[in-house]
Amino acid sequence: PYVKLNVFYGHKRIAKKKTHVKKCTLNPVFNESFIYDVPAELLPDISIEFLVMDFDRTTKNQALGRLVLGANSPCPLGAAHWQEVCQNPRRQISKWHTLNEY
Repeated sequence: PYVKLNVFYGHKRIAKKKTHVKKCTLNPVFNESFIYDVPAELLPDISIEFLVMDFDRTTKNQALGRLVLGANSPCPLGAAHWQEVCQNPRRQISKWHTLNEY
């Protein structure tokens, strides 16, 4: 599996990145950092989508789950986490989240 990250400003995607593929594991750990240069005043309008993907060379890569943090988060915990990020710019805020079906 691997994770695709999409950064949205409002409803427009402004950046995308992905992690390395973690081969031969059912319990992958993605300990990777991505840096985006976003002015602090724009943070409340930013959303980050995390798509956990199943890497497969023979068929289309399949989405296993999804998490959205930010203004467009369908989950209250995702919106609350992003609000905490906005209130503490340049500080790492770590939380566990469950994935939604995609």
